[in-house]
Amino acid sequence: MSEEILVNVTPQETRVAVIENGVLQEVYIERARKRGIVGNIYKGKVCRVLPGMQAAFVEIGLQRAAFLHASDIWVDQRVPESDESDEKPETPPINDLVVEGQELLVQVIKDPLGTKGARLTTHITIPARFLVYMPHTNHVGISQKIEEDNERERLKTIVESLRGEDEKGGFIIRTVAEGVDEAALSSDVKFLKKVWQSVSEKRPTVAAGNLVHEDLPLSMRAIRDMVSGEVEKIRIDSKEHFQKAQKFVTRFIPELVVGIDYYSGPRPIFDLYSVEDEIQKALQSKVQLKSGGHLVIDQTEAMTTVDVNTGAFVGHRNLEETIFKTNLEATVAIARQLRLRNLGGIIIIDFIDMESDDHKSQVLRALERALEKDHTKSHISEVSSLGLVQMTRKRTRESLGHVLCEPCPTCSGRGAVKTPETVAFEIFREILREARQFEAQTFLVLASQEVVDLLIDEESAGVAELEAFIGKPIKFQIEAQYSQELYDVVLM
Repeated sequence: MSEEILVNVTPQETRVAVIENGVLQEVYIERARKRGIVGNIYKGKVCRVLPGMQAAFVEIGLQRAAFLHASDIWVDQRVPESDESDEKPETPPINDLVVEGQELLVQVIKDPLGTKGARLTTHITIPARFLVYMPHTNHVGISQKIEEDNERERLKTIVESLRGEDEKGGFIIRTVAEGVDEAALSSDVKFLKKVWQSVSEKRPTVAAGNLVHEDLPLSMRAIRDMVSGEVEKIRIDSKEHFQKAQKFVTRFIPELVVGIDYYSGPRPIFDLYSVEDEIQKALQSKVQLKSGGHLVIDQTEAMTTVDVNTGAFVGHRNLEETIFKTNLEATVAIARQLRLRNLGGIIIIDFIDMESDDHKSQVLRALERALEKDHTKSHISEVSSLGLVQMTRKRTRESLGHVLCEPCPTCSGRGAVKTPETVAFEIFREILREARQFEAQTFLVLASQEVVDLLIDEESAGVAELEAFIGKPIKFQIEAQYSQELYDVVLM
């Protein structure tokens, strides 16, 4: 399997596309205005200590001072006069931990929100693909989501041997490390130690209130987190980011230098492999299959449902064979759509009902094989008597639909709007309500073209009856800017 990564950079946003065998599989988007500062490391200066809140405000060069709670302060960073103990005591008073004017190396754990400043910690952590480095501890931890005891022991043994007995710094083994070999973990350890060395060298030269280490932008994170032995090429359409990528890999991942190209072709980079078209298709609920069948994907707050339909596919032998082939084709398409749309949480797949148990098991195995290429962890249950497959997929980031779209202002995210007839009857009830409460000579109805057309045509008899009942004339005015559900009743 050949894999290629395309990186499209503009001043407003960065987009990364993962291509496998010429087909788009994943899309990552980071917008400049919405890029947070979580993970950034600053050299802060305590500007105010608040004993009543057990916290301090720290200046890190932003518009508002950041917030540092006593529980987020690494104990070894107390002021020299404080008493240190080998045992881990309860959180000491903030006055014993920091003083005004003190300089601290801090990391942002929560972005500024509204009138509140960023939240900080002095428990520095630096993430890589499989490991998280903790420079101030000597502990090697492992994600609780890796459940198999033998695998936990294997990973822990490898990381402890790579860390070295005399070296400082601990690691957390991330969930995605499950099943990876020693070479991949060793690469992460080397990378993280180089990053921390860079931070340590930079710290004394940086003035208080300034950035010491910024978490990688998407274009660099793509190289750090997505590149594997199957990636043949990384194409970047920005010369500036291409040069930054070269410097980054030369220092931290030197074996990748040959795989990075600057794309300067006449066509936009995302026109290669029809990436733009595939993104637009991924925002639609219906997905066509080559055979003529189709999927219908609906994402809700609680879960995502996938419905498989034969559509125009009639097959060549019999109905059971047609259903089986459609379901088999659907497994590959479903696995791709889950990655492309980045759908997480509970997913219910409604395959077309199959009579044969052998067909059911083959479809399930095909789905499992298709999902093996997915880097995000998932779990599949058996096919139920109703032909439903329940599965879960880990949520790693916002889905593509949530990044690119927002709820429809007309239907408020329902996916449907009231019919003109429904709105017309609501208008009748509103006129009755207004007529009982207020004196008016005339009632003026402002509504959309579709609703007004219905009222003066098909519902004209109803309007005449209402006028006779309330004893007042009713006039209509089309408002081009009104959606089908919006209307106003004006008393004149």
